[in-house]
Amino acid sequence: MTEKLYLYDTTLRDGQQTQGVQFSTAEKLRIAAALDGLGVDYIEGGWPGANPTDSAFFDEVGATRAVMTAFGMTKRAGRSAENDDVLAAVLNAGTQAVCLVGKTHDYHVTAALGIELPENVENIRASVAHIVAQGREALFDAEHFFDGWKANAPYALECLRAAFEAGARWIVLCDTNGGTLPHEVYGIVKQVIAGGIPGDRLGIHTHNDTENAVAATLAAVDAGVRQVQGTLNGLGERCGNANLTSLIPTLLLKEPYASAYDIGVSRAALEGLTQTSRMLDEVLNRVPMRQAPYVGSSAFAHKAGLHASAILKDPSTYEHIEPSAVGNRRVIPMSNQAGQSNLRRRLAEAGLEVEKGDPALARILEAIKAREAEGYTYDTAQASFELLAREELGRLPDFFEVKRYRVTIERRKNKYDRMVSLSEAVVVVRIDGEKKLSVSDSLDNEGHDRGPVNALAKALAKDLGPYQAVIDDMRLVDFKVRITQGGTEAVTRVIIDSQDGAGRRWQTVGVSANIVDASFEALLDAVRWKLIRDCGEAGKA
Repeated sequence: MTEKLYLYDTTLRDGQQTQGVQFSTAEKLRIAAALDGLGVDYIEGGWPGANPTDSAFFDEVGATRAVMTAFGMTKRAGRSAENDDVLAAVLNAGTQAVCLVGKTHDYHVTAALGIELPENVENIRASVAHIVAQGREALFDAEHFFDGWKANAPYALECLRAAFEAGARWIVLCDTNGGTLPHEVYGIVKQVIAGGIPGDRLGIHTHNDTENAVAATLAAVDAGVRQVQGTLNGLGERCGNANLTSLIPTLLLKEPYASAYDIGVSRAALEGLTQTSRMLDEVLNRVPMRQAPYVGSSAFAHKAGLHASAILKDPSTYEHIEPSAVGNRRVIPMSNQAGQSNLRRRLAEAGLEVEKGDPALARILEAIKAREAEGYTYDTAQASFELLAREELGRLPDFFEVKRYRVTIERRKNKYDRMVSLSEAVVVVRIDGEKKLSVSDSLDNEGHDRGPVNALAKALAKDLGPYQAVIDDMRLVDFKVRITQGGTEAVTRVIIDSQDGAGRRWQTVGVSANIVDASFEALLDAVRWKLIRDCGEAGKA
């Protein structure tokens, strides 16, 4: 018999407190829909009244399976809960649940709020009672709780009891500064429960300032809390919150949690976790962290030949879960460390079946080693590796040929007498015997120069004849440059991450003494890989 463990997501509120993150209303709606589909129990949508975006979100969000929750603070000193306009704005959002943050650390009460300790307790009690009287589910966010407990445990517990006795459904223990270690969390939660607050009324909210937010959350569950708070990809103030993208699969797949708790997320929904994680990064316009547990592109990457050989026999030798369980995939990177077993596995994943002992395998390995000596890397640039292998196997379709290209960069004064840059590119390709010339500049929609590589990419993708519709959904999502040698013999390596409308993401590499040449080589590989995936080896659009 499993026990219910509730998942509470605060990506849209605490996650938005990440430096550099500011969601639009449309983005918040998109994220909320993904969270609802995933299966979380609560979605904290923001602080209505604090900013127009949060208020607009609650106006537009509509019905959700998850309990939509508005966030605010306990009433201010010197006024009643009924007459506090800030509290009224939170209630006016019309959500089923309301979460109120309040002080539980005596120092913060006297120093930050400037009020007496008993008055703060009464503010908590009155605010929670007011929420309950409105027929809403009340949550009390016990801010700085763990630091408060260490400083004055009786007072911190008194604050919790005030909320509990006023009818709060959840008392959330917050490690606001993120400095409490897992063993401390476990011990303090145990004492809180012994002090009269039942575990099935307790939640945990941790921050990651010691890289222990997930561990501390699990420690709290072990101690008895039954609500877990966090954010997608660990967004949040300073170092972030407990990462639900790590917690959810751990709770669903790992013992003793898998057998003990029902977290409301189905195995089918879990298979969409990687896509949900990358969707959030797309919204934020940032590169997904490769080493992220469960969902990172390197989470199931096996580079060493010894590892790859074992994986071929039994994936469990070097994998703690099946990658597909979280919507991820196994990667066998290609590098000069690779052996033939590694190579054959990687080729098979690309749809290229090559018999053991085929002389082409040795040619491919030699080509990899020779090119990596020149500065190429196929450890991350898997798409470029596939193209290299196809060329050695005689299975590289000839979609188009680049006859020439030219890039010009002009530095000049504009009408405001300011120096500006403008890059222009010309690309000539031959398709089915017909030459096509495309010209593009580097200006974005706001009129800002995006550089010569941007101009080249736009020109190349402007007219590929019968293949144009195939590449229209392509976009460049990351661009990395590395100088592989020093001095006058410096060689530039460019790695490009591309993505299409289906959510596929691939990496390509180019190397040259000229950064533009290296970039163009990587761009060409990206386009060719996309065409192979969507058109096949026959090259038919």
